[in-house]
Amino acid sequence: MTRLIPALTSALALGLLTAGASLPSTAAPAVAGAATAPAVRADRPDRATDVARPALRTGLTDHSFYFVMADRFANGESANDTGGIEGGRLEHGFDPTAKGFFNGGDLVGLREQLDYIEGLGTDAIWLTPVFENKAVQLEDGPSAGYHGYWITDFTRIDPHLGTNADLADLVDAAHERGMKVFFDIITNHTADVIGYEEGARTAYVPKDVEPYRTADGEPFDDRDHAGGDDFPELDAQTSFPYTPVLEEGEEDLKVPAWLNDPTLYHNRGNTTFTGEDSQYGDFFGLDDLFTEHPTVREGMIDIYRTWVDELGIDGFRIDTMKHVDDPFWQAFGPGLLDYARSHGKPDFFMFGEVALDGADAAAKAFTSGYTTRAGMQSVLDFPFQWAARDFASRGTSAADLARFFVDDDFYTDADSNAYALPTFLGNHDMGRFGHFVGADNPGADEAELLRRDRLGHELMFFSRGNPVVYYGDEQGFTGTGGDQLARQTMFASQVPEYADDTQLGTDAKTPATDSLDPTHPLYRRIARLDRLTERHPALRDGAHQVRLGQDGPGVAAFSRLDRDQQREYVVLLNNASTARSAKVSTWVRKGAFRKVYGPGEQRVRTNGSGEVRVRVPALSTVVYAASERLAASRRAPSITLRTPRPSAVDRGRMLVGARVAGRSFAEVTFQARVGDGAWQSVGTDDSAPYRVFHDTSVLATGTPVHYRAAVLDNAGHARLAKARGTQVAAPAITLSTSGSDGTVSSIDPVTVSAEVQPERPTQSVRFERRVGPDGAWEVLGTDTSSPAYRATDDIEGLELGTEVTYRAVLLEPGAEPVTSDEVTVRTAAPQPARDSVTLAGSLQDELGCPADWQPDCAATHLAFDATDGRWHATFTLPEGSYEWKVAVDDSWDENYGAGGAAGGDNLVLDVPAGGAAYTFTWDQVTHVPSVSPAQ
Repeated sequence: MTRLIPALTSALALGLLTAGASLPSTAAPAVAGAATAPAVRADRPDRATDVARPALRTGLTDHSFYFVMADRFANGESANDTGGIEGGRLEHGFDPTAKGFFNGGDLVGLREQLDYIEGLGTDAIWLTPVFENKAVQLEDGPSAGYHGYWITDFTRIDPHLGTNADLADLVDAAHERGMKVFFDIITNHTADVIGYEEGARTAYVPKDVEPYRTADGEPFDDRDHAGGDDFPELDAQTSFPYTPVLEEGEEDLKVPAWLNDPTLYHNRGNTTFTGEDSQYGDFFGLDDLFTEHPTVREGMIDIYRTWVDELGIDGFRIDTMKHVDDPFWQAFGPGLLDYARSHGKPDFFMFGEVALDGADAAAKAFTSGYTTRAGMQSVLDFPFQWAARDFASRGTSAADLARFFVDDDFYTDADSNAYALPTFLGNHDMGRFGHFVGADNPGADEAELLRRDRLGHELMFFSRGNPVVYYGDEQGFTGTGGDQLARQTMFASQVPEYADDTQLGTDAKTPATDSLDPTHPLYRRIARLDRLTERHPALRDGAHQVRLGQDGPGVAAFSRLDRDQQREYVVLLNNASTARSAKVSTWVRKGAFRKVYGPGEQRVRTNGSGEVRVRVPALSTVVYAASERLAASRRAPSITLRTPRPSAVDRGRMLVGARVAGRSFAEVTFQARVGDGAWQSVGTDDSAPYRVFHDTSVLATGTPVHYRAAVLDNAGHARLAKARGTQVAAPAITLSTSGSDGTVSSIDPVTVSAEVQPERPTQSVRFERRVGPDGAWEVLGTDTSSPAYRATDDIEGLELGTEVTYRAVLLEPGAEPVTSDEVTVRTAAPQPARDSVTLAGSLQDELGCPADWQPDCAATHLAFDATDGRWHATFTLPEGSYEWKVAVDDSWDENYGAGGAAGGDNLVLDVPAGGAAYTFTWDQVTHVPSVSPAQ
């Protein structure tokens, strides 16, 4: 079955609107994000020309990026390999035979290879962080700061990579070639310098367990102060759940000096990358900055202003954006953007890393919040990466790709949209696209793998957004995984894990040989794609109109159109292993199209309905360009506003759509009026179905909001739709409990959690329970520490099989309480939550294992005890000092150390002379490992 998506078919547009019901658009006290179009006075007669606007093209929507890790590209100056640090690899961090250490690349080498980079058609070079790093962190492997994410000095280039002067020379040389230079920057954390009196890498302590306290010991919630200029005075000894300490000699290690104040960090222990601790926890011990504090906010803005001013940096990619609070971004983004523009950088551009899996409406709802609610320019398009891998590598349904692009409306607001999103296929963290293609198609031959890799790049270059090529992908690098396994050198590698990697498109090379080869077929292909989009600008930043998504593997199609040139391009991509025919709608009736890329017929024609039939070979892409401009519209089409309603995936967004008659290119601008205020722009959509997702999260429940829309046709005619009103809906609250399958352990506390949407700092949640079907409701407690709400319930005294029902009540000033659905659980005997738990460490060879630190050694497995719900084992050890932790399910993928921290510090056991027997225990609820003398 084939699913057609004509440009302006109202019934289908409605279907897509309903199926994709979702998110973002704008917000702020009046109507957020309304920074572009002027407000329209409420006392002036409405005119369509006051409302209608062309769709935005902000940022660098006509640019392509080359993402390079400086240490892994070219070694131009061997004298800096050790960074001027004396000692061995564990002091200076240089070891060209180890994937986790500096391998020798530097800024001089990068500058010397600009011909190679320019040959790809690159418009902008994106560098991994180049600031001075802690050379080696012994706790992490050990490994070195070759990647740049362990910064100690934000004012100096890491000496392994060169000097500030070397960077200035690189920027100047790139600018002379017309290429921009982007820094990868960090605001979330610094290197791991701060430890805790309670342990170096400890388990996270939630705010509802231990709140922040002022220097005088008074509890407070930091979110009540985030974004403001006043913040309670803090004291390292009293304000935090852990007491921060600095080792001797490292008290003044960080630059600027304010970074050495331990009260400017969250000090809550290691993150698990979920829930509250995703924002407040340390990344494997990295010092997590207190970004809610005005000193941190203003300090970070000042740091990066300096690099714009002194070196003329063209923009920033911002690391770990989702782990920092929104008020920080609402100040950081505009502050830097205004500064750059006032210092001769009108095109200054920033995009953030908001990493996640998935490409559905919920994924876009989340990522787009940073360009709408948080006010940043753009984010890396992680949902695109997922959708592109699904389509080109996994061969999933083409209809899924069509739905993905329809959902681009999540990003549309008054000052940004999806056209400014940098798109990518793989990266230094997740792995290379060549690796994904091989992993997803284990039985495929070399020719198929190369075709799928090429198909992914064609999708990235011909669809909306700014394509990012990860260095080495143009040489067919594959690797065997993510992180260190995806960071090969372009110069001949001595790393064993890299040396035998396969490279797509060639039998002559591996990473063990120099790989800066401009004749490689993928290099030539990417350069060709870039040249094509230069010759045909509509393929780079023209309007992106979804046309077709066949069910199952097959053809996905979309049109691209430059609003000034008014010439339609049709892009058809086939991810099936056989040729497929496709009938595609266009804006052109009885017109000719000529092929500009790919296999297939040289010319095709549309019928009287604007449809064209094309046969697309297997795993290939074909692009056609209309021979003539679109016919000019004689009058503006009619437009009707749909009934506004809250988004199905985000209660803080109002879905506003419009029906537009006719069958030609049009752009629809939406406006909102809050109460009796002025009309302000929400955003302009240039592809059907026409809609925006207005951010109403800052508006009180029941606030009246009116919406209107105006259509602008391809000849400049405008027409205004009649306004429609609604009210801001009450937040939604969702309750969940610990346990599985509706049962909870009768001897462990039940954790009750609530998620609120939209979530605001002024909210609190009251938790209640009822024992048995007829029991009275009891209050467990009220949690006021946003953004995560939870309570614990001690049920140990209840009989097995007792039903306990929970509910949560959202409390917010000036609004009626909102009660969640009830969740009922039944008490049951404790059950093991894992398949196996291993005592792993330097004691294993004393206990019958073939070697130490073996997570899968059965001889040191612990056994689950149903009487207390914990895992135990008793072992006799000879005299000595041992380090240990627990590994789960025979792997290091999940392991727990001191304090129950995931991946936490090793525990130490000192056994006295003569040896002794000890019982080792792991609590599967708290994750805390412990040991005590055997009884």
